[in-house]
Amino acid sequence: MRKDVYVEGGIRLQKALSQAGVASRRAAETMIAEGRVQVDGQVVRSQGIRIDPHKQSVHVDGERVFFDEAKHVVIAVNKPVGVVSTMSDPEGRPTLADLVVDYPERLYNVGRLDINTSGLLLLTNDGELANRLAHPSYEVPKTYVARVHGEVKPYVKRKLMEGIELEDGPIKADAFRVIDTYGDITSVEIVVHEGRNRLVRRMMEAVGYPVRELVRTGFGPISLDHLKQGTTRRVKGNALTALYGAVGL
Repeated sequence: MRKDVYVEGGIRLQKALSQAGVASRRAAETMIAEGRVQVDGQVVRSQGIRIDPHKQSVHVDGERVFFDEAKHVVIAVNKPVGVVSTMSDPEGRPTLADLVVDYPERLYNVGRLDINTSGLLLLTNDGELANRLAHPSYEVPKTYVARVHGEVKPYVKRKLMEGIELEDGPIKADAFRVIDTYGDITSVEIVVHEGRNRLVRRMMEAVGYPVRELVRTGFGPISLDHLKQGTTRRVKGNALTALYGAVGL
């Protein structure tokens, strides 16, 4: 059954797309006629359709259009070691809230990093986005760099990729590679899509290489890049679109 996406008193879809910078109004009309535009998951071809861009989702060629990025706030944080991944702490330890004091929105952290792990965390004011990013069914990859003692043998990659058994069930890496070895320290990159407690540390310990230092460098399409520890950046533009697209929003 087709859903009625027309909003009485709304703005014409082609005008909304033009104001969002997607294309000129004439080009937007062509996109609509070609069936390239969806409103609330439904393809629309009528040039007379009116929408509420602040309440409805619009996609062009499968990519989400954001009409007001202020309503879709996503913050990338480089969490230092010693900061707990919560917005408050009864023990008085440093929290994520201390790092995002410049943002007035009510923010939710997407998953956690243990207190001894540094790196990329995402915070957002969009509860549905937070839930989907954290849910393993959406298989959003999380990339980590771990430093371990000794030379990592070839069998480690095979075991991690084929799967190992932990106390809370089986797990396997989505990807694994050795980055480099310097002296008796080896850096490895491991990608997983689950978010169990201390997962990467437990995986590496299970194959005989306890982690000395762990940094999360990527969360889905978002990378840590050159973000310094203890600082933040707003996720915008194509990166924001890609993040929403990773979980079907």
